[in-house]
Amino acid sequence: MTVTPEEELPPQKLHYLREPQAPSAYEAFYEEYKPDVPIAIDMGASNVRVGLVDKPDPHNVFPNLLSRYKDKKSGLNLTLVGNDIFRESTSHSGIRSNAKSPFDGPLITNWDIVENILDYSLEHLGVQSSTGSLENPVVMTEPVACPSSQRKSMYELLFETYCAPKVAFGIDSLFSFHANSTKPDGLVVSLGSESTHIIPVLQGKGVLSQCKRIDWGGNLASQFLQKLLALKYPYFPTRLSNYHTNHILHDHAYVSKDYPSELSTYLDMDVLENRDVVIQVPVEVALDKTKKSEEELAKQAERRREQGRRLQEQARKKRLEKLVQKEQEFEYYGQLREQFARLSKAEADRRAQAEDFKDLNDFNKYVDNLEKALRKARSQDVDDGGEEEEPNPEVAWPLVSIPDEELSEEQIKEKRRQKLLKANYDARMRAKAEKKREEEEKAQLEKEQQEWRERDLEGWCTAKRLELAQLIAGYKKRIKLMEAMRDRKSMAAQQRMKNIADLANDSSAGKKRKRNTAAATIDNDPNDTFGANDDDWNAYRDISNATLEEDQEEANASILRIEQELMEHDPNFHYEDTLAASETFDWRNSILHKFIHGPRQSLTLAMQAEGHDPQELANHPEIIRRNHQLHINVERIRVPEIYFQPHIAGLDSAGIPEVIQNLVYRNFDGNFGSGGQSRSLVENIFVTGGGSLVPNFTDRLRAEIQSFLPVGTSFNVTHASDPINDSWRGMQKWAASSESQSDYVTRKEYEEYGSEYLKEHGLGNISLRNF
Repeated sequence: MTVTPEEELPPQKLHYLREPQAPSAYEAFYEEYKPDVPIAIDMGASNVRVGLVDKPDPHNVFPNLLSRYKDKKSGLNLTLVGNDIFRESTSHSGIRSNAKSPFDGPLITNWDIVENILDYSLEHLGVQSSTGSLENPVVMTEPVACPSSQRKSMYELLFETYCAPKVAFGIDSLFSFHANSTKPDGLVVSLGSESTHIIPVLQGKGVLSQCKRIDWGGNLASQFLQKLLALKYPYFPTRLSNYHTNHILHDHAYVSKDYPSELSTYLDMDVLENRDVVIQVPVEVALDKTKKSEEELAKQAERRREQGRRLQEQARKKRLEKLVQKEQEFEYYGQLREQFARLSKAEADRRAQAEDFKDLNDFNKYVDNLEKALRKARSQDVDDGGEEEEPNPEVAWPLVSIPDEELSEEQIKEKRRQKLLKANYDARMRAKAEKKREEEEKAQLEKEQQEWRERDLEGWCTAKRLELAQLIAGYKKRIKLMEAMRDRKSMAAQQRMKNIADLANDSSAGKKRKRNTAAATIDNDPNDTFGANDDDWNAYRDISNATLEEDQEEANASILRIEQELMEHDPNFHYEDTLAASETFDWRNSILHKFIHGPRQSLTLAMQAEGHDPQELANHPEIIRRNHQLHINVERIRVPEIYFQPHIAGLDSAGIPEVIQNLVYRNFDGNFGSGGQSRSLVENIFVTGGGSLVPNFTDRLRAEIQSFLPVGTSFNVTHASDPINDSWRGMQKWAASSESQSDYVTRKEYEEYGSEYLKEHGLGNISLRNF
């Protein structure tokens, strides 16, 4: 498949983030209540299913949550359970946030909430009693290897609070197996909310001594996805709850049939186009009502241009004044340099120190930099000078050559103005002469380069490529240095902080050079002369990136010039070899961009490349909308894969197929022939639990199991018809059978044997003494 350009691609389909919604009707009340009919209660970590076993389906199914709040109008303390929490959340925003579950992980930790939920359940079942005691037997689910403390608390609640006549406990996955399977033998794979269990069943009874557990379930998968998205979108403006990520998994995740192969191509453009899922989080985008007409925008643009011209003219005049000062300073230090050349090294160092330099090398460095800055300023002033008509120097400033003694006060003031104008004129003339000289040198250099190319093109190309490589190396080195300056822990940043501290030190202030300082001082402090001269402010260039940025501009101009020459004369140098091409960002080749933004270019990056104003980007409606989007791609297969490869989530555990392989080969007889235990197990592998609803789970498990079984072995993998409610239906089927009557613990037996007493049956836990 070939992907068309982005502008020809249709917009991606949006999937809106699901919010908790309660059924439109309130929880129904059972109208056919009968005493003595067992009540089946499947109290799971996510949902509660409750009903009398004379019906094939549970009567009430609701979330296992409870919320308490105080109504401000009536002053009453109210308690809401299950779907009622989400139904009332529109008028009381704090209700949903205060909702609590009785479970902490796989175990119950808040028994007050359990009591309230049981009250709620029995009330909706229409339970009535003339004696004040519950007259119905109770069948409840409990986790595999339920601790005695958990069963003790549930016994006390049912027998002592509700005075139930008798109680039986069982394992939800075995009840689901009982509701679906017609064979007494099998292997139950239960994908629960907090953990996954593999339970062998022989002769209709769970072999719990060989039960295996993997500490991974639906809630953990939801939390794992939440962490993945937090890493993927660290600045996402909306907080995702477990409810949100749970439904993202249920709606969009699937089990890969060949995980390594699919993962290797998942971020290819053609694959991503079909498999990237866009989740839109609701966001209100305010319309910009302050848009101006084209005429107003044109007037604003003209005002900005006029203001820019005025600022440019002011800057040019100021540069000319500084140019005059620099030329005077350069003339002075040029004469000193000539004098130093005739002195000994020691004497020259002494004279340099008298001029507030460290030594002669410091003096020469300063003069060289001054000459470089002067040459650059001259070139800039010539370029910015415009087409102004030059005055005649012989008649434009007549007062300059007349001594002050022959002039009045007004004429002396005019003479100062004329001297400044004449100095500016002389500076421009020198700059033009310098520019002309540079042009002549440039023409001569170009002539020499032309002769070199004609004489030895290969040698010229090699030399230019070497020069280009050196410039690019320096360019990249300065980029790394500027990036290091942004890291406060880097050596460059620490040196910058040291320079700032030196500038703040009073003792270092005395070491500043005093040349060309004015008599007046800043803030009229006779001891503080810093800032009186514009050159003093160059100290701040030592603690900023200004010098590096100027060097980068010069290096970039040289790189562009050499690249242009090579593209013109070197037949083996093309645009792909340039620095700009190497730094060009193509989002289609960026794995990270496709992982975060999917198979469409980020609108923010596209508008930034077009030069849009940052304020415009921050308020752009479409950018705000896209900033509230999640792209789910690799996560669709990565999270479900943890059932098969737990190490993805950092678990030191085997996956489901490997656990099954060890069970059938090592824990049982390993006989896959007729009459063998292992064969009886693999012929009826039963999958249940909410996690098994992920698409392709059964197919993948079947393929994994077939890979380790002997060739020709008969095996079968089946799936619960309703993994969510089949556990309750298994309880209803078991309670309606005659053999279950002897498996209840009566109130009399509880009072006689205590809370540790347990009657074993094929679908429940067993006593520790039998291990």
